[in-house]
Amino acid sequence: MNQAVVTKSFAVTQDVREAMAVTLRGCEELLPQDDWLQKLARSAHTGVPLRIKLGLDPTAPDIHLGHTVVLNKMRQLQDLGHQVIFLIGDFTSMIGDPSGRNTTRPPLTAEQIKSNAETYYRQASLVLDPARTEIRYNSEWCDALGARGMIQLASRYTVARMMERDDFHRRFTDGRSISVHEFLYPLMQGYDSVALKSDLELGGTDQKFNLLMGRHLQQEWGQEPQCVLTMPLLEGLDGVEKMSKSKGNYIGVTEEPNTMFAKVMSISDDLMWRWWPLLSFRSEAEIARLRGEVEGGRNPRDAKVLLAREITARFHGAGAADAAEHDFVNRSRGGVPEQIPEVTLAGAPILVGQLLKQSGLAPSTSEANRLIDGGGVRIDQGLVSDKALKLPSGTYVVQVGKRKFARVTIG
Repeated sequence: MNQAVVTKSFAVTQDVREAMAVTLRGCEELLPQDDWLQKLARSAHTGVPLRIKLGLDPTAPDIHLGHTVVLNKMRQLQDLGHQVIFLIGDFTSMIGDPSGRNTTRPPLTAEQIKSNAETYYRQASLVLDPARTEIRYNSEWCDALGARGMIQLASRYTVARMMERDDFHRRFTDGRSISVHEFLYPLMQGYDSVALKSDLELGGTDQKFNLLMGRHLQQEWGQEPQCVLTMPLLEGLDGVEKMSKSKGNYIGVTEEPNTMFAKVMSISDDLMWRWWPLLSFRSEAEIARLRGEVEGGRNPRDAKVLLAREITARFHGAGAADAAEHDFVNRSRGGVPEQIPEVTLAGAPILVGQLLKQSGLAPSTSEANRLIDGGGVRIDQGLVSDKALKLPSGTYVVQVGKRKFARVTIG
């Protein structure tokens, strides 16, 4: 094994301690803390920014608030003057990240990866400063490795160490299959750190094994090993499962402002206080003061409105956040939003289930009937309970749930 570069010791100033506090805010784990403190001190002394890496595989076309937990941390470190690297894992996406999986993850096609990657950086730039962000694709160096390079890379780690990984160990113990190519994923992610000479890599808590692999391989290549910072996995709207589009408990960063605001307002009071330090850019002192006011009798709804406004304004602007708050208050009082889709249908009279489907308020008539049975459909603010209801010619305000509206004209 090559020896990693040993850095000299630098004085830890007050500015360095403040930068360390920014790094630690909301994080789950920083390894090793002493090394990162010295990296910060060296950067402050030399004026050379640290290289901070975040890799995301474009496994879906959109980014949600769960992804922004690490993006927010990147922005905080970017604002301290460091170089952030937004790495799109176009090569590793073709392997499929096994982290937390009970089965082999289906690899994506090159076409799917290209399509998803087109939106990733644009959406990430709603958090990061694009003028100060280095964007890279790991196919740049992974493709160049070739078969010989891949075999040499695989020789730098043992199967025994690989099987210490929790998800691999569980699957092996339970008799579930592990494909050989899955062993390549953490190796390739670790090699990204070698190629980029990163000083710090960020990820969710489920990425710890992969992040530590980067440290190991950098030492193998004679580089100073990166530090590792893990952020908590953001719980979704249900307050139970991690935020995920597949679970339907997510808020997409490009969702309409009214929807985004209302979704934040729908979370529980307990979940709100777990979201505040991870999604807000307010200082920890401000958040602590706000929580103290709520514990002292202030309505927790006030704190939730502030969080909803901040998140909505970040992605849509202050004006849209103002309008979204007004819309939310109006709906909570039983009112109809000022701007709702206009739909024109032909063929009166129309069965209510067909109306919901044709106006885009339900994906199918069976789902429309389920919504009616559940008491989730209103027409002109009146609750609909009869699935056999037929609507004659006219214009109706149709509401499904709390957030879906349409003004439907039947001809």
